[in-house]
Amino acid sequence: MKWSLAGAMIDALDLCELAQVAEEAGFDGLSMSDSVFYPEHVSAPYPYSPDGKRMWAPETPMPDPFIAMAAMAAVTQRIRFYTNVLKLPLRDPLLTAKQVSTMAVMSRNRVAIGIGLSWIPEEFTYTRTEMRTRGARTDEAIEILKAVCAGRGPEWVEYHGKHYDFDALMISPAPDAPVPIFIGGHSEPGLRRAARLADGWISVNVTKEELASAIERLAQLRAEYGRSDIPFEINVSPTDVRDIDGYRELEALGVTEIRVSPWHRYGVAADDHRGRLDSIRRFADEVIARY
Repeated sequence: MKWSLAGAMIDALDLCELAQVAEEAGFDGLSMSDSVFYPEHVSAPYPYSPDGKRMWAPETPMPDPFIAMAAMAAVTQRIRFYTNVLKLPLRDPLLTAKQVSTMAVMSRNRVAIGIGLSWIPEEFTYTRTEMRTRGARTDEAIEILKAVCAGRGPEWVEYHGKHYDFDALMISPAPDAPVPIFIGGHSEPGLRRAARLADGWISVNVTKEELASAIERLAQLRAEYGRSDIPFEINVSPTDVRDIDGYRELEALGVTEIRVSPWHRYGVAADDHRGRLDSIRRFADEVIARY
């Protein structure tokens, strides 16, 4: 089992020390969320709360994940960094591939990309992208990312799809190991995308029962696509598991990495920087070291 911290909604100036403490404590990874901006008015409900309302204030810190990951990689040696999740259809895939390939090289292959679609119509409107085609464009963008970051160093790549089309080009630097691609989402299209295209799947914050259902469906879909024998990561954030026995039950379901926020577990205030660091060390002692 691998363990990672959820780095969402943390002050940008606290992240580098957070990553260093996590690495020293024995964590394997640190995830960064993606929120380009906070629209004052949103025309769609938030899909992961009972009332459809967002659970964070407009001024909640949401650092750019790529800049934050690069900064944290520069002050650490071992720990991995990944997005949870990058709203890929808001971005140009070649520019994204350039950023990812550079981060992968400079971090010595310590980055992965978790991908999602975004549920906010205003994000597409204000970035001049199209929400209607977000799924199809994401599929093509994933293929472009995988081609550029295939792990063979700089090489000629070209792509001819419905939404993205370019002739042979080379992006350098490029990593000497493939950049893992993970897919987020619990919908049927999201699970199918993960089973068909990805190296793994990332959950949202849900119960063990919901995780079990999604993992079972992923196994069915991977068999359908003939990918059952290919290594596949399952990264989860359970809301109702807090002890070692529960974590072992998740492992038995197929979970390979558990994402936690120890400061919530121990009741640390959101603005208590030192308390947050202490909670990381405490979780490592009480759970990771005993697992």
